[in-house]
Parts: sequence; C-alpha cells; structure tokens
Amino acid sequence: MSSPMEKRAKEVHFVLCIKNDGYPASLEVRKVYRAIPDARAAARHLVRVVDESGDDYLYPTEYFAPIELPQIAVEALSLAN
Repeated sequence: MSSPMEKRAKEVHFVLCIKNDGYPASLEVRKVYRAIPDARAAARHLVRVVDESGDDYLYPTEYFAPIELPQIAVEALSLAN
C-alpha cells in the first residue's frame, strides 16, 4: 500500500505557461508543462516545472495557470516526458 507521501509524488499536475519574461529559451507561452508538487517552493510563490531542457526548475507562480486535463490527455503527456 502506498503512503500519502508516495501517492503525492506520483500525482501528475499540469500548468499552462502564460508568461516567460527572462526565460524565453526555457519556457514557451501557451505551452502546457508538467508541474512537480513542491510545498517549499509553493511557500515562496514558485512552481517546479519540467521545462524545455527536460529538467525541473523553479519559476514564479504567476508565469503559469493551473489546468485540469482529461485523463487521456494526462496519460498522453505523461508518456511524452
């Protein structure tokens, strides 16, 4: 049985990039990115996302809008990462 911590780590969240000031090579406006839950980052108004490099980095929360996707889209995007 999975612990609550393991379950959270497996949760998949996505965000829509709405701004990329200072990060034009790393973030594309209007692109969907996978967000990794990070409570410490959130407390600092940051979100951890897997960017164009394929690695996860912290960015200002206001650069993204949280979105909910149908399960089939989540699965398709999860396979791509």
